[in-house]
Amino acid sequence: MKRLITILFALLSGICLWAPAAAQGPATLRGTVADSLSGLPLAGVSVGLQGQPGGTATDALGNFRLGGLPVGSYVLRVGALGYRAQALPVTLAAGETQRLSLRVAATTLNLAEVTVSQPRDPNQSLAAISHIDQVLRPLNSAQDLLRLVPGLFIAQHAGGGKAEQIFLRGFDCDHGTDFAVSIDGLPVNMVSHAHGQGYADFHFVIPETVEQLKVYKGPYTARFGDFATAGAGEFSTKTRLERSQAKLEVGQFATRRALVMLDLLGTGHHLFSKRTESAYVAAEYNFTNSYFDAPQHFKRFNGLAKYTGQLSERTSLTLLGSHFTSNWDASGQIPERAVNDGRISRYGSIDPSEGGRTSRTNASVVLTTALPHDAVLRQQAYYSKYDFSLFSNFTFFLNDPMNGDEIEQTDDRHLLGYTATYDRDDQLGARPLHSTLGVGTRNDFSTLGLFRATQRQITATTTAGRLFEQNLNVYLDETLALTDRLTVNAALRADFFTFDFRGQLANDATGELEPLRGRVSHARVSPKLNLYYQLTPAVQLFARSGLGFHSNDARGVIRDATANVLPRALGYELGSTFKPLPSLVVNAALWSLHLQDELVYVGDEGITESTGPTQRYGFDLALRYQLSRRLFLDGDFNYNHGRQLEAEAGANYIPLAPTFTSTGGLTYKAPRGLSGSLRYRHIDSRPANDDGSIRARGYFLFDAVLSYTTARFQFGATAENLLNVRWNQAQFATQSRLPGEPAEGVDELHFTPGTHFYAKLNASVFF
Repeated sequence: MKRLITILFALLSGICLWAPAAAQGPATLRGTVADSLSGLPLAGVSVGLQGQPGGTATDALGNFRLGGLPVGSYVLRVGALGYRAQALPVTLAAGETQRLSLRVAATTLNLAEVTVSQPRDPNQSLAAISHIDQVLRPLNSAQDLLRLVPGLFIAQHAGGGKAEQIFLRGFDCDHGTDFAVSIDGLPVNMVSHAHGQGYADFHFVIPETVEQLKVYKGPYTARFGDFATAGAGEFSTKTRLERSQAKLEVGQFATRRALVMLDLLGTGHHLFSKRTESAYVAAEYNFTNSYFDAPQHFKRFNGLAKYTGQLSERTSLTLLGSHFTSNWDASGQIPERAVNDGRISRYGSIDPSEGGRTSRTNASVVLTTALPHDAVLRQQAYYSKYDFSLFSNFTFFLNDPMNGDEIEQTDDRHLLGYTATYDRDDQLGARPLHSTLGVGTRNDFSTLGLFRATQRQITATTTAGRLFEQNLNVYLDETLALTDRLTVNAALRADFFTFDFRGQLANDATGELEPLRGRVSHARVSPKLNLYYQLTPAVQLFARSGLGFHSNDARGVIRDATANVLPRALGYELGSTFKPLPSLVVNAALWSLHLQDELVYVGDEGITESTGPTQRYGFDLALRYQLSRRLFLDGDFNYNHGRQLEAEAGANYIPLAPTFTSTGGLTYKAPRGLSGSLRYRHIDSRPANDDGSIRARGYFLFDAVLSYTTARFQFGATAENLLNVRWNQAQFATQSRLPGEPAEGVDELHFTPGTHFYAKLNASVFF
């Protein structure tokens, strides 16, 4: 008993001695930041103490923590792109943990308040530029969303229904081979697609529902794996509607579009909890005959339903479902000689039976949970049902002089995936450390086919079979503030692929179908290292490096299991985001990228083409300037130089890789009343084949948008190609044969013409 009393006395004495010491310890400031209208938490909001080094940003649930603070009075600064900055006085006592609940209000764009650093995600160095563009640049279609990526160009060449051809950083990314795209965590790129590897059809997105875009150029971010060589774009749809909307558009070429967006809950209504919730639906119908001689009969329907809510103080839930369907006729790519000799007009076609249909249905659930030790677990499961059928004729009568060379490509796919990220804030000594551990799996099950056809009637099979492709991945991403100004981001990503195809392939010599079967596994490890230096509050310098890759089509992989089916991409760049004037934001980067093998599966022929290693370098410059409270000027200028490394000089061009592109415009933006924008886009002429003997023609275009907005209504007009320039969209060097020509055909430029002057009117009502 005496021993027990002695122990208890010692413990009580220790507690009494410890308590005053604890009371003299540093303070901690915790809190949450939410949108003032919806009440939903905001992620990525910058939080810091005025005059104090460092700072932090809110996590996925809107929480922040500032620890190790000396006793005293401070001014807490809170800011986010698109929201009014706040400055709040706080007084901290010794050993205190003070909690705050903050709400920030959306505001009109003011470049003087834009910051050049992103403490939660430093690799998103284009965050300020992307936010400005979303506010200022008009969106006329889903394809305009891709144009929000600085330096990215697109071209359409199948009647508006097929995914666009993408150009970025000296890459002809085809339909997405070297640019990864996602929306709300759903991957857009399709592996081992019937038409081409990495096929990224973004038309299932309603442009008015998109709320945010994050742009990552180069292979420097561990969150992205396959296809993220030239870069990646992450799009997010709105978590809530400020108001419901109905919109009608009419234009030339029998163009009609209708849009409805409905807020389902309003104020004070709930579905799953008594906390903050939002839910809305959106639907879009589009029809046009387009500007070609043969009517395109393009029809598209999009539908979206989304719920976002706080189930508890520590858990949020997002549910999303969408459906998209489209069908169209196409005029295809036409040879220059057919236009020059008067056989067809610029807007005519050689084979008017081209066209297709496609659909996609998506379902996604995201559960975000706050865990002890300032950690957040985000889990997402998703499913997509995808169908695709495309009739094309690129060579006309080269292979079959009697019936023509039309082909059909089909893809009937189920896509299932799961991703999870564990984010945690720690201290490494006295320095803040942010860690992210991510795991994921993507599983594609598809029935693929490539067939020969005549007037959309199947005549023979080139290849057909069932695909299974799986990607398992894991990555660890660490961001450490080495000093108050210098931050290092280091990461390691590992991907493991299984390629499985069971089908048939036509023998080139006999035409007979032979088995094409196999199962192959490959792995790729991709390290990243990035440095960021905050020279001044208005100047951030960065040096980035990383390895990335893009995969080959499963049908090509199993035909040659020893080939490099996951060619590496080594990228590095130096640059800065800075504000030389309070209302001028500049992003500049000098970059280089080496691709181990320019390996591409050609879905039109069922073969794999390899041009060997390539080297690209270039310079990107983006400027955003606020001339007055409502007048803005912007410009992007992108120089790219690329060559094949193992080809002879003079025959080492990278076909269709642009060397100079530029976009820009002048925008007058007002929350009410009149707004307008005059914009230009330019891409230079460039080699269309290895030796440059055939060149794709550049163009310079002007577009204009005008709108008048009131509290209840909006009226607008859009004009594309104001100067009525004759220009080419998609362009290729192709060997083709027309009736009466020699059997070997003619190798020359084939193109899809761009629109001549094209005007649309629109009217919206808000309720």
